[in-house]
Amino acid sequence: MRLSVRHTTRYTYSEPLLYSVQTLHLWPVSGQLQAVEHWEVKTPATLHAQPDGQGNRVHSYSLVARAEQGVREQVITARGVVSTHGQAELSDVGRTPPPAFYLRSTALAEPHPRMAAWARATVPGLAPSLEAGEAPSVALLLALTAAVADKVAYRKGSTSVETTALEAFDWELGVCQDQAHVMVAVCRSIGWPARYVSGYFYAANEPELASHAWVDVCIDAGERRWLSLDVTHRCLTDERHIRVAAATDYAACLPVKGLRRGGGQEQLSVDICIEPLGD
Repeated sequence: MRLSVRHTTRYTYSEPLLYSVQTLHLWPVSGQLQAVEHWEVKTPATLHAQPDGQGNRVHSYSLVARAEQGVREQVITARGVVSTHGQAELSDVGRTPPPAFYLRSTALAEPHPRMAAWARATVPGLAPSLEAGEAPSVALLLALTAAVADKVAYRKGSTSVETTALEAFDWELGVCQDQAHVMVAVCRSIGWPARYVSGYFYAANEPELASHAWVDVCIDAGERRWLSLDVTHRCLTDERHIRVAAATDYAACLPVKGLRRGGGQEQLSVDICIEPLGD
């Protein structure tokens, strides 16, 4: 599927903004699951590529204004066309961390014994598979995906970007970010490397999921092979998904993250439009 994306992030300020530095995870990378035909990111200041150790394309910029000329608005626009291949399995290439790196605990996706016990008790066949030391099968991963979706019901506005996996697990509510964090934390809790993926999702009847999150779970550590799973939709990723960044959790691959001086009260608005294109 060929998908056109336009993603606009707008910050407005009640007082003049004097200084801002922003880090962006807004540039998808061509790979086994997709081909980026065209992409551009427009920002209020010169964009600079930034090193990244997890295979993402990261940029940053700094905006400096004189005190008497402080700005009242920042607009960041990412747009382009991506052809998705409808696959869910990928292998790491280049200098990316080994799968064991994604077993580490992070603030938003921390492993917990209660999660491991829940998974063993809930997913048929999981406990014996773990005891036998078997690699996760597609069937087991899909069953775990469905179990997490049942456990953490999707409810918009029920959590914040700072909600942890354990909180969402206990509250049994969340959005795609929370469902992904819980899946990552559960996998780490039972010894399966897992990482958080941010990106775009096309569905004409679900515009609120245009900015989406899902999970990669390692299925072969030696070959560095992963399977991508969408907890919200209880499925393997397919031609509707565009990958933008993958990392240990949401905080490590925020679309836009920055610091500022001045500006007073800040208001943020985000608009994402995804449209299918012909061949």
